[in-house]
Amino acid sequence: MASRERGFTLVELVVVIVILGIVTAVALSRYAGYTREARIAALNGLAGAIRSSVALVQARYVATAATNSPVTLAGGTTVAVGTAGGTAGIPRSTATGLPRAVNVGNTFTYTAGAATGTYNFPTPIANCNVRYTAATGRPTVFTGGC
Repeated sequence: MASRERGFTLVELVVVIVILGIVTAVALSRYAGYTREARIAALNGLAGAIRSSVALVQARYVATAATNSPVTLAGGTTVAVGTAGGTAGIPRSTATGLPRAVNVGNTFTYTAGAATGTYNFPTPIANCNVRYTAATGRPTVFTGGC
């Protein structure tokens, strides 16, 4: 008895290709959403680390009755801080200030400035970063471009 093998029809193949296209489109849009959420979460985590580091440096400044800059942390790291008025003990936004208090490894890059400093991803994304203001000691998270 001879067996007759049959393959898929052209219509069946087209239907499978269309279904795969729809599944791919849905998966890509969800992936893009997860990427955005992950970037925002990383920035919010960095902002928390900055707030904690500022509090730690200020506490060290007060505990050691420091009146000048820099402040030496327990591990020997020195951090440049403000010394007058409301900025006393707050890390400066210079390269010798905040980035010495916050260890981010290679996750972010820091661009120092006189009044503000900016943390970006290694490949910068416009309007997706954290800016630190030395006058207040506070980070601001920008997520519009994430």
